[in-house]
Amino acid sequence: MRHDTASPRLDKALAYIDAHLDADLSLERLSRVAACSRFHFHRLFRARFGLSLHQYVRLCRLRRAGERLAFRRCSVLDIALDSGYRSPEAFARAFRQASGQTPSAFRRRPRWLPWRQHFHALFQLRSLSMPSRQIPFAVDIVDFPATPVALLEHRGDPALLGDSLRDFIAWRRENRLPPSAAATYNLLYEDPENCAPADYRFGLCAAFDGPIAANRQGVRAAQIPAGRCARLHHIGSDDTLAAVARRLYSEWLPASGETPRDFPLFLQRIRFYPDVAENEAVCDLFLPLQTLAPKIGSAATLKQ
Repeated sequence: MRHDTASPRLDKALAYIDAHLDADLSLERLSRVAACSRFHFHRLFRARFGLSLHQYVRLCRLRRAGERLAFRRCSVLDIALDSGYRSPEAFARAFRQASGQTPSAFRRRPRWLPWRQHFHALFQLRSLSMPSRQIPFAVDIVDFPATPVALLEHRGDPALLGDSLRDFIAWRRENRLPPSAAATYNLLYEDPENCAPADYRFGLCAAFDGPIAANRQGVRAAQIPAGRCARLHHIGSDDTLAAVARRLYSEWLPASGETPRDFPLFLQRIRFYPDVAENEAVCDLFLPLQTLAPKIGSAATLKQ
């Protein structure tokens, strides 16, 4: 069997693009990163992913621009320059072509469904590249402490999760609870691939121990319960997170002899995209586990 030498080179180029969206991403630069002749690199890229190199870079930059417009307070000018455009007007034309909205209109009220449809090819490409990427997979078991949180539950189509996220960010700003001051958690109630859109739930949480006044966003007090958890430290895009979670259930759990506890999979966000490059985002994934039964002859058993 012949060894595939192209895939690792292409994956190296993808990782470089993710980490350097503000930099020169010309064919010459990326072909050097991939250690591949520029006469062939762009053809290999398109043959494998179905997009030209230029299309891929443009989609990545516009997607990040949309995330910043929707969730951050960066100026449109800064976003345009960081996306490789020489003027806000050129950026506005490209952004409108991608989203059907001007940058200012998208910032006020994003239309998520056409936005996601435009980036469908990008999401497909990332899914295609995942099987060949080496994703670190090291699990340890920890005792997670009871953690009071402020919780906003998104219910409905996962494509519209961005609206709930904007509401939650607004509540955090109103209550002066930035991620630097209050840890961020997500509760993964459902797998979007195995759930009708109308039944989908996703929990947005910030560590908070105190009363929560009635609010327009629907944020309420809740708690992540104490207990044993399998913990997996994940560095990289959320695109690979689903694959990591599947391995946790299909490989680690059967081999461990552990039993899941009656609480959903959850994660703690540590470093966030788009504040950092996607391949530099960091989170800890937690799988709640049942308490181990005391061994026969242990002190706990003898006291009974």
